Amino acid sequence: MSDPEPTTDPRARLLQLRADLVAESDDTHRALQEIRRLRLDRSDDDEHDPEGAPLSGEWFRVDGLHTAARQRVRDVDEALADLDAGRYGSCRRCGEPIAPGRLEIMPTATRCVRCAGKP
Repeated sequence: MSDPEPTTDPRARLLQLRADLVAESDDTHRALQEIRRLRLDRSDDDEHDPEGAPLSGEWFRVDGLHTAARQRVRDVDEALADLDAGRYGSCRRCGEPIAPGRLEIMPTATRCVRCAGKP
């Protein structure tokens, strides 16, 4: 079975992306809660455990994923607000249109390729 063809409707794409990111954020939040539970149940020093990654290392890894997912949800919310305001697809720096290919790859892009690397 193949993946359904991606939609060209920016709102539908952004809403699907948001749903996926919220699910990712929820998954990482649950993982953080599980790590917290495991850390509370342990009285030994997991930092010197030769059996693998310590819980604190796993905590920082999953926390980074969770923080990134939450930021990406905020980026999608901002893109949806831009869409509602009629600004979606316009570069915030120069005002020119953002290339459709760039928006396809990065639907939350706020700058065109030319302006992306500029402060």
